[in-house]
Amino acid sequence: MANADTPFTRDYAPGEEIVIPIAHGEGNYYCDEDTLASLQANNQIVFTYGSNPNGSLGDIAGICNEGGNVVGMMPHPERAVDTLFGSEDGKRMFTSILKAWRDRHDAAAIR
Repeated sequence: MANADTPFTRDYAPGEEIVIPIAHGEGNYYCDEDTLASLQANNQIVFTYGSNPNGSLGDIAGICNEGGNVVGMMPHPERAVDTLFGSEDGKRMFTSILKAWRDRHDAAAIR
């Protein structure tokens, strides 16, 4: 876990290693050096591979926009929501989103 401070990752611990399946064939992340530097400076790299299976630049498995409210990733958290599938690590992405929505909804109701 490279960035546990997004609405998608708040239920993960910073630096936590999680297991989420991949199914992207030969796809990988690539960008120019300036973009990579910007992603790093803005803490937009959300997920990295522990063992890079596809040659993704900087081991990047997922990034977010500058606002942190949009995440794009190669692994499939929806395939890791039950031990029957080998891991429940993806479930916390969905619980994170739900908590972020509730917090935002509750804050709006207080105003």
